[in-house]
Amino acid sequence: MKTASIVTIGNEILAGLTVDTNAAFLAKELQNINIPVVSSYTVGDEIDSIVQKLELASSDADIIITTGGLGPTDDDITRQAFAKFLGVGLELREEILKKIQDYFKSRNFQMPERNKIQAYIPAGAKALANIGTAPGIMTELNGKLFIALPGVPMEAQRMFESIVPELKQYAGTQAIAVRKLKCFGAGESAIAELLGDMMQRGRNPLINCTVDAGIITLHIVAKAQDEEKAKKICEKDEKILRKKLGELVYGTADQTLAQVVGEKLTHQKKTIATAESCTGGLLAKLLTDIPGATNYFTYGWITYSNDAKISELGVPIDLIEQHGAVSEQVAEAMAKGARKKAGADFAIGITGIAGPTGGTEQKPVGLVYISVDYHGGCETKQYIFSFNRPFIRLRAAQTALNMLRKRLI
Repeated sequence: MKTASIVTIGNEILAGLTVDTNAAFLAKELQNINIPVVSSYTVGDEIDSIVQKLELASSDADIIITTGGLGPTDDDITRQAFAKFLGVGLELREEILKKIQDYFKSRNFQMPERNKIQAYIPAGAKALANIGTAPGIMTELNGKLFIALPGVPMEAQRMFESIVPELKQYAGTQAIAVRKLKCFGAGESAIAELLGDMMQRGRNPLINCTVDAGIITLHIVAKAQDEEKAKKICEKDEKILRKKLGELVYGTADQTLAQVVGEKLTHQKKTIATAESCTGGLLAKLLTDIPGATNYFTYGWITYSNDAKISELGVPIDLIEQHGAVSEQVAEAMAKGARKKAGADFAIGITGIAGPTGGTEQKPVGLVYISVDYHGGCETKQYIFSFNRPFIRLRAAQTALNMLRKRLI
């Protein structure tokens, strides 16, 4: 199976002054045409360093794609690095020079002399047309394909799209299928324990794992000679994963917890109200970010102060005085008060200490109580989340959604 490696060129990328969006775009598009990316490098504007990374990338993969360094300034040295790596000289392409001159003429500008360097291409290489002034480069060496794309994202994307047919032809018959399972409610290591040897490297399909604010995404990546076989390999492992993980799996692809909860509420014709303290309306935002939320979302209260909890939700003052605003009893009273006032099928109450101050030894920063009230019962749980204020608030809102999801199953 043909694989690819990406080399991003530019001091501005290394310094963190520019975000490398090109590598993400290329990796995704290459995957879409069944060419997996096996490595990625970032290198500064130095010829020898670029040559070194081209050597490393070519030891990893069959297709090496660089972005950046094709402009007219002194730090744009990708073409020189390509020539040195290939062991050839640069040659002036008159037809390219004329195109560059015409580009400036059409805009009523005189072409700066320094732009002439963009008409020089490594001997024997193919020039790739660009919507800007910098042509790309494509060439083969020792059976491997080398491609240089511009650094400007729009130009890189357009140029890549123009060479997709050649890349498909070069890669030949191969197929990759990818399925994503979204999980919540357990840590990465706990999920790895449940999966056992299914995450071993070298398997087909390969199971990869990524984590983002408590959401665990399992990527099932299968390779085969045709798409149908690859899909069947994915489907087989997905069934095994679902059996092992049970309720931890909440969705597929790019589904969010709020989307899944919204779909279940809509399907069951149920409604939800929210009463929030430490999350400051974040739970209501996540729910109403979903198109069609008007079908199930009724009311949302942000009762940040004790007075608001008492006046808006009917939380008894003696309950707060006895147990404190951050307590199981108050979270439950908030949820019950919200459901009663809204006339909803479900209501969620959240109270906690998001920090960075306000914690005590008995009630530390990150302590959150979440209560889900429903016809026939009320479930309240205590959690202690770590990290910083935004993360604690997000985890609390996500956990509340997950509690409701499990109640809806």
